[in-house]
Amino acid sequence: MFRARRPLWVALSLVAALIVAPQAAAAADPLTITDFESGGVPSGVYAWGNDAASTPTLTIEPGPGRPGAPATNRVLKSVYTVSQWGGWSHDLAATQDWSPYEGFAFWVNGAASGQKIFFEVKDGGGGAGAAELFESSFTDDTAGWRQVKVPFGSFTRRADYQPGGAPSDGELDLVAMWGYSMRLPASSQGTLEWDQVELYGTAPPRPVRLSTDRPVYPVNEKGEAKVNVTVTTADGRPLPADLTVTYRTGTGTATPGGDYTPVEGTLTFPAGRASGAAKAFTVKTLKDGQDEVAETIPIELSGTGTRPPAEAPVVVINAHGLPYLNPRKPIKERVADLIGRMTPDEKIGQMTQAERGALGKQSDIATYVLGSLLSGGGSTPSSNTPRAWADMIDAFQLQAQRTRLQVPLIYGVDAVHGHNNVVGATIFPHNVGLGATRDPDLVERAGEITAREVKATGIPWDFAPCLCVSRDDRWGRAYESFGEDPALVSRMATVIDGLQDNGVLATAKHYVGDGGTAYGSSTSGDYTIDQGVTKVGRQELEAVHLAPFVEAVKRGVATVMPSFSSVDFGDGPLKMHAHKELITDVLKGRLGFKGFVISDWQAIDQIPGDYPSDVRTSVNAGLDMIMVPYAYPVFESTLKAEVEAGRVPVSRVDDAVARILTQKFRLGLFEHPYADRSGIDDVGSAAHRAVARTAAARSQVLLKNDGGLLPLRRDARIYVAGSNADDIGNQAGGWTISWQGSSGPITPGTTILSAIRSRASSVTYSRDASAEPAGHDVGVVVVGETPYAEGQGDVGRAGRTLELSAADRAAIDKVCGAMKCAVLVVSGRPLQLGDLSGVEAVVASWLPGTEGAGVADPLFGAVPYTGRLPFTWFRSVAQLPINVGDAAYDPLWPYGWGLRTDRARDRLKAARDRLASGDGFSKAASLVLALPARAWNADGSVRDARAVLGALGTAATLLERSKTDAYTVDDAVVSVARDVAQGAGRRPDLQAAADHELAAGNLRKAVDLLAQAAR
Repeated sequence: MFRARRPLWVALSLVAALIVAPQAAAAADPLTITDFESGGVPSGVYAWGNDAASTPTLTIEPGPGRPGAPATNRVLKSVYTVSQWGGWSHDLAATQDWSPYEGFAFWVNGAASGQKIFFEVKDGGGGAGAAELFESSFTDDTAGWRQVKVPFGSFTRRADYQPGGAPSDGELDLVAMWGYSMRLPASSQGTLEWDQVELYGTAPPRPVRLSTDRPVYPVNEKGEAKVNVTVTTADGRPLPADLTVTYRTGTGTATPGGDYTPVEGTLTFPAGRASGAAKAFTVKTLKDGQDEVAETIPIELSGTGTRPPAEAPVVVINAHGLPYLNPRKPIKERVADLIGRMTPDEKIGQMTQAERGALGKQSDIATYVLGSLLSGGGSTPSSNTPRAWADMIDAFQLQAQRTRLQVPLIYGVDAVHGHNNVVGATIFPHNVGLGATRDPDLVERAGEITAREVKATGIPWDFAPCLCVSRDDRWGRAYESFGEDPALVSRMATVIDGLQDNGVLATAKHYVGDGGTAYGSSTSGDYTIDQGVTKVGRQELEAVHLAPFVEAVKRGVATVMPSFSSVDFGDGPLKMHAHKELITDVLKGRLGFKGFVISDWQAIDQIPGDYPSDVRTSVNAGLDMIMVPYAYPVFESTLKAEVEAGRVPVSRVDDAVARILTQKFRLGLFEHPYADRSGIDDVGSAAHRAVARTAAARSQVLLKNDGGLLPLRRDARIYVAGSNADDIGNQAGGWTISWQGSSGPITPGTTILSAIRSRASSVTYSRDASAEPAGHDVGVVVVGETPYAEGQGDVGRAGRTLELSAADRAAIDKVCGAMKCAVLVVSGRPLQLGDLSGVEAVVASWLPGTEGAGVADPLFGAVPYTGRLPFTWFRSVAQLPINVGDAAYDPLWPYGWGLRTDRARDRLKAARDRLASGDGFSKAASLVLALPARAWNADGSVRDARAVLGALGTAATLLERSKTDAYTVDDAVVSVARDVAQGAGRRPDLQAAADHELAAGNLRKAVDLLAQAAR
């Protein structure tokens, strides 16, 4: 998915001479924040944009022409050409208290362009990149210098974007400010100069804030709601004088005297009471004997010198007695009853999904009758803990309870390798590593644990798995794919069962063909391949890219997400979000998909045409819910107009809503809308991490092992180097805590270095290999990529390549030139490794997640190396794209390659024992596998290849007819034939083809191909 496209401001240090901290008692004189009287752009001031071209150029220039400025005055000059978004910011190194001041001001040298220019201030949160944003604007209608002055009371919360982790109270508190930003107009170019950013005036006295313990009080008939009222002073000091708060029930949809007993009164807080003191009153409801929808009783609070809650709290008498609320009725009946009661606005609301950070206020959930919210990558509560997530989502669900029909929200999140937005959650290997395990049962278990952690935080919907078939290593999303082979990806669709059998809806994405886009076809910013065009015939699309979605539908996947990309069948590219043939006719028609289709992040905006056309085209193409994610009011009004005009049929809307409601009923959200916190202490637990460790261990692919260097001895003196040896963020990759991920200790876990240290008796670590190498037995150099996500990882974007960094290459050369060594490659895809002649062992470690011990386990022989390549490892980037089945196929290592360090004979014995308890065909296969000792060498490897391969072929034929054999057993049987073929080192094309046939269930063909490769 496409997430958080606006920058998350990076806090930088500020030159002390440019900051004067506001004092508690502010004078009316201006207080300078930035005056640009420096030789260069001040520290903390920086430019940003959606791409390099849209990032303004900032310089410090002479500015004597500004009114009132001295002859030596200097200003900030911004030269810009913005395609989508761009601007500049000043982030403060520490928060400042702006509350004593009236407003915010700056000078700007305009060009009379007539364009509207927005600016914002950053309030609260854990840093400039996680502050709540409040904005204002001015129109560039003056050529020359002017001063813009805006009272803080005129700022409004930015509605189109809020950074992940930002506060969401909607209050401009001003007591902990992180700086400001200037947003330059999109689709424009020009020059503006800026000077003297300052605070001005003296703030008026700040009133005592009134609040309640809850914004919404759901209560049944003949019940009561206890409303706690809290008073909070602006400075946190005790009340300076007696305070009287008046309360009363207002006018809502409930009938006073019939539905409830009206109340009115006062609460007195004497002088000296602490800020945060609370008192309560009670509202009692009555029983009127009618089955009805929910009804509201607003609560009005007032008092001299007070500020009431930004949104009036409300008591809600719960809907009751209606058929759709009866859990004993069939879901189909409940859906039909509920749809029959819905207004057009309520139906359209169910089709709307907004980003949590974009809510202008939480009551927008009820105002716009929203059906869904999501967290984009890095969009988290300000305290990123499991309990804070549960609290946040419960608060959102509480707002949904104030609606007439009380339809619960369905909350979605990108938990693509564990609950990866949450600090402390279990982070599994990315899909590329899971594909390397070739273990569908383990992948299902990973899905189960992900579901348990996601559900414990109140989330019932996961935007995973990615069932893309990645055909080009240059794609920045390659690591989200299980592999290049549709048969392998289809096998790994067991993750859907792991999620959905444990109460979390899965999403098969990105439908269809996102892994097949042509290099250079993308028109999204400076991407080169992501969101591009898949140029393919219908037959190839079906065979390669559609196959995993067929499997997903068979498994009952609840939701499907179309791709940003386009498909070109030869008559021009068509955006998948507009592709009625593939969404309605194929997915919902021929494949029989019964769930609902959710759009990707703001993806309908990429459909050619104006916004009404985007809405009309996408909904008529078969999209059921639209991830807006910021413009939810505009989307709803636009869709309503399209329906009223007859351009979107009511029947299409009803179908979409029925599909959505069906899944909400199946989840039990109407009965249990709030988080089930019984498993919250298991988020990131040792038991869960143990499974992630196993997954990491089985994902390790041993590519080269000259002289049997691996596994290492525990008593060896080990020299560890490389950029990825000691970095949790790098080994977890993108989509970890934030959308793009980041280097460093971003979440608890075990680095590869710490895991090596826990196993080896003597370890020297030198990241850059600058420490003396003498005196060591073996080197381990951990190299690879740093985190990225989506198109920002495309090769060719911003100079990105598939080459190792110069520092990593130097570390390999130095360490491996001094001793025997193993190189571990931590990456999301195959990389150009260069000359490996002096390297004894190479391991593809992929992106193993938080459990670096899983990398060390096979390294030291605690478990064997068993992983296999899910992608062909190219010799040269000039070969790309290269995939199994290509006519010309000469890789460095073929698809399916993976040396093993366990004994082939022991492997076959274990398979034989499991087959002996199966059906007749399995038992017959087990007898065939009872090979005599003379067929084996003392080390458990194959001695008589002809006899062993013959027996394996016969057993494979029997297993193809068995109904009780497990795929892991079949895989073990064929693996012995692979050992023989890899030992011969010939015909990589046949070895790769054999692995495809195995995944496709053609065991005999797989063995025959491997036998042919061994000859």
